[in-house]
Amino acid sequence: MDLIALFAGLLFPWLPGISVLLAMRSDRRPLTAPGEIAWLAGVGYLAGAFMLTLWMRALSLAGVRFGALQITLPLVVMSAAFGYIAWRRFGPALITAPAAAVRSLVASPGLSGAWRVLWWIAIAWISFRFAMLALEIAWRPLYPWDAWIQWATKARVWYELGRIVPFARPHEWFAASGLVYFDASPEYPPTMPLMQVWSCLLLGRWDDTLMNWPWWQIGVALALLVYGALRQLEIDATSALAGAFLVASLPLANVHVALAGYADLPMAAYYTCAALALLRWTVTRDARDAGLVLFLAFACTQIKNPGVVWVLTLIPGAALALTSRLSPKVVARVVVSGFAVVLLLLAVLVQTQATFFNYRLHLDFDLAWRALAESYFMYGNWNLLWYGALMAALLAGQRLLAAAPLAPLTIVVAGGLLFLFIVFGFSDARAWVTDQTTVNRATLHLAPLIAVFTVLAFRAFAVRWTDDHADPIAPG
Repeated sequence: MDLIALFAGLLFPWLPGISVLLAMRSDRRPLTAPGEIAWLAGVGYLAGAFMLTLWMRALSLAGVRFGALQITLPLVVMSAAFGYIAWRRFGPALITAPAAAVRSLVASPGLSGAWRVLWWIAIAWISFRFAMLALEIAWRPLYPWDAWIQWATKARVWYELGRIVPFARPHEWFAASGLVYFDASPEYPPTMPLMQVWSCLLLGRWDDTLMNWPWWQIGVALALLVYGALRQLEIDATSALAGAFLVASLPLANVHVALAGYADLPMAAYYTCAALALLRWTVTRDARDAGLVLFLAFACTQIKNPGVVWVLTLIPGAALALTSRLSPKVVARVVVSGFAVVLLLLAVLVQTQATFFNYRLHLDFDLAWRALAESYFMYGNWNLLWYGALMAALLAGQRLLAAAPLAPLTIVVAGGLLFLFIVFGFSDARAWVTDQTTVNRATLHLAPLIAVFTVLAFRAFAVRWTDDHADPIAPG
């Protein structure tokens, strides 16, 4: 019975997320548009799960003890209200559109012969992979190190006390005479521990295995929203499925689902979702899509502290989208100038011994190039992701900055890579490049977006190739 309650409760975050998205979405794209249902399903879970944790934080501030009913009932009422608005706007399409989307996915749109077989194999592989990861979630206890000492510590205390209480560093804990709790990272946001608390509230007991189901759902949501976003950006179904396949098959992402408890996969999912929502806005220029970008950007800052910097990498992409009337040459100059300013600012900061998120910047640059190359190109962390991204970028050439949505995405990805370069080249975090731990976890935040970039860049090359080699139309 408790498992039934658990699964029902784990499906619950989709309810407020999807209902709000449906009620607030633009009428410009019908629900039957390619990728719309997959996008709503993927973003719906991430938005709904974050809303859930925001509500839990509000309850704790109000002095209301955590409980399944106290958390669920207000969100059900809110979902019903927004669902009613969505029904008034879209009516029976709310039922027919998802059914049509599922039929289209199974029917392999526009494919025949061997391509249709490959389509079904890809769908079957993704499904089988997530089924195996579900089994890992079901029977593997909480994995050690950061999951134990940074995240689940908060979840266990907050579950037992029924509210959020402060955590501090050991010396502050001693000074407070036990009035606060301590763990390895007391300054981290409460979002992910609250998701674990929610799972345990549904079970009615502390369970360090079953409380990790949100990581599996985040992995599924990430694959869905990538497919949906690519279809919305007018990518054909086969290429969009290839993009979702790339994301779902990233070895390190799969590890973070199976060994749930770290915040790096959620960070990657929310950041990717925010960036793709930004690309959607560059096409629609709708205020409601802009609002979704801001909401998801705020969510990024509440997953891990570095989320603040990841959000900053979205700003140049948004700025570039606002200058879409400029020529590619002017855009390239603006981009180069912007990165030059960042590097100049870095040169100043590294001489001041500045500290950001417990990382100390300094001028002594000594990036472990060999270890970094091994991590990205030799080991099995990323499959062929980085080879594909480099090849696609070279093939796309000048089109990387030619037009939306690829140009803003190029700038966002470049900003993300610059962030990683600064962290592992100019701070004491470079010590973790050689042991292949933090460097890969930090790169995971950007990796799904790299997969999307690869698909869009290769499409830009394919379009250019088709245009350059099109047969001239014979006169008369």
